[in-house]
Amino acid sequence: MVEKTPQSGHDGPYPAPVEVRGFTVRPEWIDYNGHMNVGYYGVAFDQALDVMLEEQLGLGKTYVETAGAGPYILQSHVQFRRELLEGEAFHLRFRLLDHDSKRLIYFGEMYADRDDVLCATQEALIMNVSQETGRGATFPDWARARLARMQADHRALPLHPAVGAALGLRR
Repeated sequence: MVEKTPQSGHDGPYPAPVEVRGFTVRPEWIDYNGHMNVGYYGVAFDQALDVMLEEQLGLGKTYVETAGAGPYILQSHVQFRRELLEGEAFHLRFRLLDHDSKRLIYFGEMYADRDDVLCATQEALIMNVSQETGRGATFPDWARARLARMQADHRALPLHPAVGAALGLRR
């Protein structure tokens, strides 16, 4: 992978958290229970993450097209707090929890626009993957500097109780 200069995003400072707006629950996202199907929460987080990566860090679609590498989610943990209904507007907030030379961990929160109530959270591990080899690839220097800056800008945010939550039965 050839290191290239960033084609999108910026060097900071970064909003804490980064907010992405403009989402609405689509009719095809509704399940037989009358609310947004569990799978579409993941779709919504992914679509908003694409916006955040492109506009803030420069690690979205433009990066993939110009650098020959891109972000792959390796692991994700979603918690559902409140249902979203057809036509309901919502927004997402992201914070960078940690990163190294090839990976990052973020925490996302999904809120209903009507009352700003938390509907879902997602914690995910992303790896930068070479499109040529299909294996993990080191982020370019400019991207590592941006990730460090975003993590520093997000460090003062209070840690949400869902961060690092284990899946299990309470006994």
